[in-house]
Amino acid sequence: MNLAVITLPDCFEGETSLVNSLFFHGLGKLHLRKPGAGKEMLSDWIREIRPEYRKRIVLHDYHDLAREFSLGGIHLNGRNPEVPEWLERKVFTVSRSCHSIQEIRENLAECDYLFLSPVFDSISKEGYGAAFSPSSLREAAEEGLLKDKVYALGGISTDNLDRVREMGFKGAAVLGGLWQAAQDGKDGILLRLDEYLRLCRSL
Repeated sequence: MNLAVITLPDCFEGETSLVNSLFFHGLGKLHLRKPGAGKEMLSDWIREIRPEYRKRIVLHDYHDLAREFSLGGIHLNGRNPEVPEWLERKVFTVSRSCHSIQEIRENLAECDYLFLSPVFDSISKEGYGAAFSPSSLREAAEEGLLKDKVYALGGISTDNLDRVREMGFKGAAVLGGLWQAAQDGKDGILLRLDEYLRLCRSL
């Protein structure tokens, strides 16, 4: 099963150094989502990532920076809903956030992969509860909508990755379940990443 990690929305001291360590320890895909950051701040953030890791970054805002810094892809959302005219599909991946099964149907052909959320109660957003019944996800899986391109997002932890696979998703996107381990310092978050990666390989 595939794994993607989404950054916290706000920058924090030592973040880029920690991200470099996450990449070194096997993280394959990082979604850079900083909705309150300006273009210059994002540029400075990306410059601190080692060049050999930048292809693993997918950018949520200021998509032209993906071309400037040779990143891996762009992510579409409510702030940036359209694919830029300059984008080369053989060079950059295109992904999108979806919040309904119908949105998955509408965007499956256009995108390389999609996030569907919230699948479980959010870890990072208080009061942001699961939006899908088991039966609705089962029907989507039976329709073939989840297995090839859709990542489950929202409340993903090491305790429910097996359920994500059972639901039929291609992968899982993690935010709070990983970054809360940063409270235990660099070693804590690296241990948590290792646990996620080990479980994904086994599923």
